[in-house]
Amino acid sequence: MSQFYVDGFVIPIPSGNVEKYREIAEQACRLWIEHGALEYRECIGDDLTVKDQLSFLTLAGAKPDETVAFAWITYRDRAHRDEVNAKVMADPRIHAMCKEGEMPFDCTRMAYGGFKTIVAS
Repeated sequence: MSQFYVDGFVIPIPSGNVEKYREIAEQACRLWIEHGALEYRECIGDDLTVKDQLSFLTLAGAKPDETVAFAWITYRDRAHRDEVNAKVMADPRIHAMCKEGEMPFDCTRMAYGGFKTIVAS
């Protein structure tokens, strides 16, 4: 079994801010990969209306004018994640990207967690 470690994110984003979010995500992708992450993915909601299941819109507490971003970053293991994230957080470019009041979403509504892989192909 692969022992990859994954940081996962679910973020409600105002629909009008998707392009700005994509621009920041592209910059963040370059930073994480430069500092050693194995994979960086950012996805935006496309088919979020589901019947008889909890939708990501509901899960994220999205408002009527919002969509949801689903993102993940992959690492070798948790120690590698901690090492990469420490480098990213020490990089002044991340702070320049994340200026208070300029983010295209409310950071306090972002769901985040670290996950151990239990099945992989």
